[in-house]
Amino acid sequence: MLIHTLLFIFLAFQPSHAQIQNQTTNFPWTPSENRTLISNNSVFTAGFLESPTTANQFIFSVYYTNTTNITTIWTVNADSPVNKSASLSITTSGELRLNNIQFPGPPTASGTDTRILQISDDGSLTYGNWSSFNFPTNTIVPHQNIKGTNLSVRNGMFRFDGKRLVFNGSYDPEGAYYENSNAFLALNEIGMVQLENGASFITSDYGDRKLRRLTLDDTGNLRIYSLDRSSGEWNVVWQAVPELCRIKGTCGPNFVCMYGESYDTTICDCPPGFRRVSGENPTSGDECRRKVDFSNDVSKGSKFLQLDYVNYSGGPGQGSQRFIEVLNFTGCESGCLNDPECQGFGYKFDGQRYCVLVRDLYYGLWSPATEATFFLRVDKSETDETTFTGLTSVLETTCPVEVSLPLPPDESNSTTRNIAIISTLFAAELISGVAFFWVFLKKYVKYRDMARTFGLEFLPAGGPKRFSYAELKAATNDFSSTNVVGRGGFGDVYKGVLTDHRIVAVKCLKNVTGGDNEFWAEVTIIARMHHLNLVHLWGFCAEKGQRILVYEYVPNGSLDKFLFRSGKVNYSDEHEDVEGSKFLDRKPMLDWGIRYRIALGVARAIAYLHEECLEWVLHCDIKPENILLGADFCPKISDFGLSKLRKKEDMVSYSRMRGTRGYMAPEWVKSDQITPKADVYSFGMVLLEIVTGVRNFDIQGSKMESEEWYFPRWAFDKVYKEMNIEDILDKQIKRSYDSRLHEDMITRMVKTAIWCLQDRPEVRPSMGKVAKMLEGTVEIIEPKKPTIFFLGDE
Repeated sequence: MLIHTLLFIFLAFQPSHAQIQNQTTNFPWTPSENRTLISNNSVFTAGFLESPTTANQFIFSVYYTNTTNITTIWTVNADSPVNKSASLSITTSGELRLNNIQFPGPPTASGTDTRILQISDDGSLTYGNWSSFNFPTNTIVPHQNIKGTNLSVRNGMFRFDGKRLVFNGSYDPEGAYYENSNAFLALNEIGMVQLENGASFITSDYGDRKLRRLTLDDTGNLRIYSLDRSSGEWNVVWQAVPELCRIKGTCGPNFVCMYGESYDTTICDCPPGFRRVSGENPTSGDECRRKVDFSNDVSKGSKFLQLDYVNYSGGPGQGSQRFIEVLNFTGCESGCLNDPECQGFGYKFDGQRYCVLVRDLYYGLWSPATEATFFLRVDKSETDETTFTGLTSVLETTCPVEVSLPLPPDESNSTTRNIAIISTLFAAELISGVAFFWVFLKKYVKYRDMARTFGLEFLPAGGPKRFSYAELKAATNDFSSTNVVGRGGFGDVYKGVLTDHRIVAVKCLKNVTGGDNEFWAEVTIIARMHHLNLVHLWGFCAEKGQRILVYEYVPNGSLDKFLFRSGKVNYSDEHEDVEGSKFLDRKPMLDWGIRYRIALGVARAIAYLHEECLEWVLHCDIKPENILLGADFCPKISDFGLSKLRKKEDMVSYSRMRGTRGYMAPEWVKSDQITPKADVYSFGMVLLEIVTGVRNFDIQGSKMESEEWYFPRWAFDKVYKEMNIEDILDKQIKRSYDSRLHEDMITRMVKTAIWCLQDRPEVRPSMGKVAKMLEGTVEIIEPKKPTIFFLGDE
């Protein structure tokens, strides 16, 4: 009896055999056994998993052991799940099989001693001389060879061959949308990818030793993920294509791809003249078809609908797109009308005679970076109107009204009498109205807040909505601290969801007293602003002593989160010396093209505030924290709480300094008059930070005394004295700098920044000219060396 008791206790405290073994010779193996293989380091597990798409069906996979969501790195039957009665077994010839599904290779062992299925510490599944690492599915783990392998998803629709990302659609086989000049070789645990010819690139959290994986996602994007052990969640630390709409096949033919509420979601929409129908679309199962086929018959004809910010890149064939030389827009339009297969044309209104005729409406994309306007060809009888409109149509606010007056009647003797009667009645009504209004104000003077709010009811139609305090309290979960998305000098900003499911940013102003001048100024200014690169004001609240503004929610947050690293990394030439790399924010890195678009968008928005508004608007606090990024990384300037409204012919002087140290123009300190050139200076500082990826007050390895350190002067010396522009580039993406592709663009950005940072305001260009300098439409001469006004030059 004692022996049985001791044996029972011994067995009770033994771990399950299925949970400790890293190899097995026990076959067949069925899904109902709940058996797994776990690597000795407990990182990887091999076994049957239930299919995420089909109930009671199973997939044999290798996956990470402890993550919030099961993350597979290799599967044998992802597209052909099996039922519970299936088995993993060894044939008489020694081949490993899952029912009738053959493993890639296939794995075969000659003798019984080698018929061992084993999971290794690096995540490879081995059987005899066969290894799963030689036949990856959609994921590569650290130290796994990448060169010569292929990753694919969705039955091979998207594929990565080590250098290129390729879309294999029925209408565009082998359509590449990403290509690296050097093939990928291997990924390591600290976030470096080795490339051919000794080159490499690093992730945004380079230096942290953690679990990582290189995965081709179902969206067709190639990404590197790292595991946050505290939460068990995977964070994106590098991606090949920052904008999903630029991945071929995201939307089918004729569709226009747009971005959702975050940079990781897309929406496929039909253009005007088309309708969505059920079909065999490779992505969503739907097709986008014309409502009415246009006719080439001259008597019936066709017309064009203008689609702003839309571009169709055409199909794979050489005749899908055709560039023609034209003198003007009419010539481009005629070229499309004369081509029976032309579906539309793209035209740039920049005087460069750019005209492209498109025969296949493939890879439609909406993006503010689109320089050409697309004109879609539809039948003349088509009644749809364009839904893709730009800033021009928004600003067209003047409505022509035709007024016709009847002929005056013949003179009569009663004219004088009628005039006297009408004048008497008008005077009586006017006196009565004034008396009534005076009584109303005197009786209800205690309701002063209502009287103040009364003026806002006369905002034009389409202006900001007035919200109740209860609505905003419910939308932000009683202004919960967990919903805080920003803090500033004028109050906190909360993320909220309205009853109509719109996501908003709710800004609660503080220290608003007296006549609430700051509140009214901000509401009236922003209500008049309509620009793609300005945050839109949706509404306001003014009750119970609260002063609240409701803005559109910009999902990607502020620019500083993408530019500035939270920790410090010391880089040696081989990128091996890493100290203290602790990154709190896992934002994807911005490539040079996106940084240029952000700079250009911000410049255009400030130029709009300075030069295109009916009033003269100064922002006075241009900095990365006040530049928000939309889902497609379209920049939007926020926080007009420091702006002032004046007539254009007036000069402005403030009684107190405004702005943020490091971004304020010298005239603030010298108590000079403040003009729009103060914003130009601030923008120049931000532009240099976009190029360098560091704060303007971080000393960059200079021997100069800290009190004499000046960020623009350091950049000027590197570019114009040492003639080495690469020394100032952001180290995060420095290795992606290609002098053939990027030198002209980055040189324009640096030269423009130096011009903006001149000490004397009259030397700085206007923001309108700054935008043209960035666009490359005006010549930029070499600027003078920026100086600190109280130190002078050397």
